[in-house]
Formats: sequence, structure tokens, C-alpha cells
Amino acid sequence: MGNLSDIGLIGLAVMGENLVLNLESKGFTVSVYNRSYSRVESFIKGRASGKMITGTASVEELVASLKRPRKIMLMIKAGQAVDEMIETLLPHLEKGDLIIDGGNTHFPDTERRRLYAESKGLLYIGTGVSGGEEGALLGPSIMPGGSPAAWPLVKPLFQKIAAKVDDGTPCCDWVGEGGAGHFVKMVHNGIEYGDMQLITEAYHIMRDMLGMTADEMHQVFSEWNKGELNSYLIEITADILAFKDDDGKPLVDKILDKAGQKGTGKWTVTAALETRAFP
Repeated sequence: MGNLSDIGLIGLAVMGENLVLNLESKGFTVSVYNRSYSRVESFIKGRASGKMITGTASVEELVASLKRPRKIMLMIKAGQAVDEMIETLLPHLEKGDLIIDGGNTHFPDTERRRLYAESKGLLYIGTGVSGGEEGALLGPSIMPGGSPAAWPLVKPLFQKIAAKVDDGTPCCDWVGEGGAGHFVKMVHNGIEYGDMQLITEAYHIMRDMLGMTADEMHQVFSEWNKGELNSYLIEITADILAFKDDDGKPLVDKILDKAGQKGTGKWTVTAALETRAFP
């Protein structure tokens, strides 16, 4: 194989693809692998065409394409899939190589995996990646924790691709050992879900108690977003309230009053109770 890549990434769903494109746009070479090789092919021929991105057909090929110490980021479904991928990688890695889990993993799992990886001579990071699809592509907030010796290996990559505040400070720094990175991401999500609950309750009061229309609520949320309540969630709420369906009626009135969750909100509440965070 020719030139070796700076980092490998496994899992080419939207978040994975966008992170790869973000890394490449900042000057890093990336090798990619996906369990379904057809996704690798379509990515290489499509969004990754002509870029410093190498598609691989197997874990062995991915590992062989990377500079040492190897850095491999997993953007796959949290849970058993991560453990299975670690076991798949182990026979092909060497002492000092690094595995990074960028999914929404429960922090005790990250603590367990970090200890296991270190027992094999490897380094391990569990990191929150916040900002959704757009953030992954243009600049996410990144919350890495795990093996302290791993931070110098990824600091230049992570801080370069992360979002920046007004003074240029990257929205990424070392959080701590063990599962600290995923713990911070869990709490971040829990706070965000609390904000969403407050927004829905304000919407409920406006609509059902004050009898306001979607357009009127749009105006209120737009005004709120100009002041101390300015935030991404307030901004998109205003946008949603203004959006009309093909028949000209507010789309929000046609959306089912139901929400799903991937676990982080529930984990936050459980952790708060277990640590007696509430008086």
C-alpha cells in the first residue's frame, strides 16, 4: 500500500462520513471501513471522490493502511457492536495503538473497555461528539477521555476539526480518565433534553392555554432568540413553527406528539440519583 493514513474510521453512517470529510478538509489523510463494503464504495465514488480518503475492504486492510501508532475511531452503534469490533481489531493491533469510541456509549462501558484495552498494551479513548450531522462536517464539540497517554496522539486532529469559539479556542480538550468523556457527553445530552422539555412546555402553554397560532409562537421564539435565551434549540424551534406543509398549514400541527431517546437522558437522571446530585 502507498502512503499511510493519519487515522482510520470505522462506520460510514452520516456522522462517520461527515467526520471523515471534516478531517480530510483540515489536511489529514483518512482510511475508512464499513461492515457493508458497498457503503465504502459509494462513499469513495461519491462524496469522497478525489479526496485524501482511502477505502478499505477489511479490518486487516484498514489497520495496514495506518501510520504507527495507529489511531482508529469507531462511529458505530453503542453497545455490543463496540465490544465485538474491539475483539475484531485486537489481533491486528500493536502496543501503543489507539482505539477511539465516538458513539453515545454509557460511561461505565467506556471505563471497562479502557481497562481492557490497556491490559492488552493499547490506548483507549471514549469521546462525546456533539453537533449532529452539520457539526460533524463543519466543526463539532469533542469531549475525549480515557487513557491519558492517548491525548497527545489525537489532540492535533481533534482540536483542528472541532468548532471554535469567537477567540479561536477549540471546543475540545481533555476531560479526564476512564469514562469521563462519555460522562460529560451524557450530562450534556441530559441538560439538552431538559431544555427541550422546557421548550415543549412553553409551546403547550402558548398553544393550549393562550390560544396562540404557530405564526404567533414563531414570533415569540424569534424574539427570545435575540436575547439571553439565544440558543440553537430556541432558533430551530422558531424555524419549525414557521414551516408550512404543502397545503400551507403549519407542519408542527401534523407532527406526532412523541419523542424517542437513545439512553443518554435516562442515564443522566439515573447517575444524578445514584450520586445524590439533587438535595
